[in-house]
Amino acid sequence: MSDIKPEEISHPPMDQLQGFEYCIDSNPSWGEAIALGFQHYILALGTAVMIPTFLVPLMGGSDDDKVRVVQTLLFVGGINTLIQTLFGTRLPTIIGGSYAFLIPIISIIHDSSFSQIANDQERFLQTMRAIQGALIVSSSIQIILGYSQLWGICTRFFSPVGMVPVVSLVGFGLFYRGFPVVGRCVEIGVPMLILFVALSQYLKHLSVRRLPLLERFALLISIAILWLYAHILTVSGAYKYRPVKTQFNCRTDRANLISSAPWIKIPYPLQWGAPTFDAGHAFGMMAAVFVSLVESTGAYKAAARLASATPPPAHVLSRGIGWQGIGILLDGLFGTLSGSTVSVENVGLLGSTRVGSRRVIQISAGFMIFFSILGKFGALFASIPFTIFAAVYCILFGLVAAVGLSFLQFTNMNSMRNLFIVGVSIFLGLSIPEYFFSYTESANRGPAHTKAEWFNDYINTIFSSPATVALIISVFLDNTLDFKDTARDRGMPWWVRFRTFKGDSRNEEFYTLPFNLNRFFPPS
Repeated sequence: MSDIKPEEISHPPMDQLQGFEYCIDSNPSWGEAIALGFQHYILALGTAVMIPTFLVPLMGGSDDDKVRVVQTLLFVGGINTLIQTLFGTRLPTIIGGSYAFLIPIISIIHDSSFSQIANDQERFLQTMRAIQGALIVSSSIQIILGYSQLWGICTRFFSPVGMVPVVSLVGFGLFYRGFPVVGRCVEIGVPMLILFVALSQYLKHLSVRRLPLLERFALLISIAILWLYAHILTVSGAYKYRPVKTQFNCRTDRANLISSAPWIKIPYPLQWGAPTFDAGHAFGMMAAVFVSLVESTGAYKAAARLASATPPPAHVLSRGIGWQGIGILLDGLFGTLSGSTVSVENVGLLGSTRVGSRRVIQISAGFMIFFSILGKFGALFASIPFTIFAAVYCILFGLVAAVGLSFLQFTNMNSMRNLFIVGVSIFLGLSIPEYFFSYTESANRGPAHTKAEWFNDYINTIFSSPATVALIISVFLDNTLDFKDTARDRGMPWWVRFRTFKGDSRNEEFYTLPFNLNRFFPPS
């Protein structure tokens, strides 16, 4: 038997992910682009409905308030997505609500100055205004780090080895939003999971007029079938005598969104009244803004790969973070009850459909704005059970995590140094937040519980984020452990080309601003 050649058992590293039908600056037909944009909008509904559904009742808000918050979150998300795809990183990313803000927001909700208000509606409004004020002040973190290029300078300490745990845990770190939620209604969640895998992977080669219909629109088809199935179970009385928790996760009428939604309502700034400002609330919220920055950085790296683009240069990444800070400022002005971050599930959908077109995401932003104004129609789509979204998350979060692992191809994984950094960072990135979650669940407070509430929020928020913990550990180890003479093992010869805008000729194609704006804002 002849010796096996090295090239027969290995694959050469590739700057851009191959096999995509449409990359970042190529576009499908208008009809296909509109359908794909609508699919991204449907997927974005999951987070847009989940966050207000959880928080608004804690604040004393009614179903009408919940609907208005959902509409506002979608409206501002649509605006932020358009801004990000036009003037920010220009990557095909949906900007939506972030779970990173839950800890400081819940802390504000439980503030004694609000919890003692007897009137529920007044308590809701006062709490909302305090959250708005905290978001407005804390948005300055991303605005300053972005537009001053400080975050771009920080990225000079990143390498492929250091980024693997961060990007991977942007996906893996959301495991609690996957099958644990599917398990709350297995008769809907498990069939959705199986059907989505079958259509998007096993039947993806079935085409209609040369269009791989099942691969492109597996999400829409699967959701439509399981949504109808869930509705039949609901109207037939299958959940009539089931526990309240089961009804909440399985029924299609559980959120009371359709009956509460107005036909037409345009969200506007300060619609809840003038924001109130408190230094403690703002400091606590700044931790969530930092976590959002880290998680978005990882998501942008994944989105670039799934759009078949080169990694965004430091200047472009900082520009995107600056605009994301403006997005959080808009969240505070409008009152979305959450700050902004990149929607990880929509990044995963780029890979599932093999369409990384920027135009598709911009069309999706149009749907977000349109259906947030036409309340009844938006509420209809928002009645999809959470379990259906969770089943899809199992696939899409996994895809994003795998993209993070793909950066290993540019490193030497026969190096014990690299194995140590990647392994320890991923393990602690999962283990430390899990400790914080389990402690909070059992004690009804985080591990940090000093008399300074803002300090508690800061520590509990940062160390509850897998991607943030992974970044802190991996970047520290990568820049201190046997640092000399390891540039090649770390993947720096490949990585250094993409630090500057002019380092690679393809950057101009992918990241140049529209309307010839680069004349006024020359890239570095």
